[in-house]
Amino acid sequence: MTTAIIASLEKLLGGPRDGALLRYSLGNEWLKAGHPDQAADCFREAVKRDEKYSAAWKLLGKALADSGQTAEALAAYAQGIQIANEKGDIQVAKEMAVFARRLNKQADDGGLQFPSA
Repeated sequence: MTTAIIASLEKLLGGPRDGALLRYSLGNEWLKAGHPDQAADCFREAVKRDEKYSAAWKLLGKALADSGQTAEALAAYAQGIQIANEKGDIQVAKEMAVFARRLNKQADDGGLQFPSA
């Protein structure tokens, strides 16, 4: 089912409906399908099109973390938390802070530290 949804969403790319929401939706489907790298590309494009899309920042962090890109995931969470706080998306900011703390605990390198939110 997910691959059919991905195919349907990909047909819309480059058309009049192509925007942050489409890229977010496609990224979400790639994430569900177990392809975090493809998902991260979609979420990057979503936040490029709408830098204040805090939910896309959250899933960008997750996709990057799932693909083993810890430093990039922490950077995405940091940016996402700042944007979510500016927008008043307090719950999303809190969720990203929790994910970032968990990621920091998993990191073997003590140099990867996330500032407290």
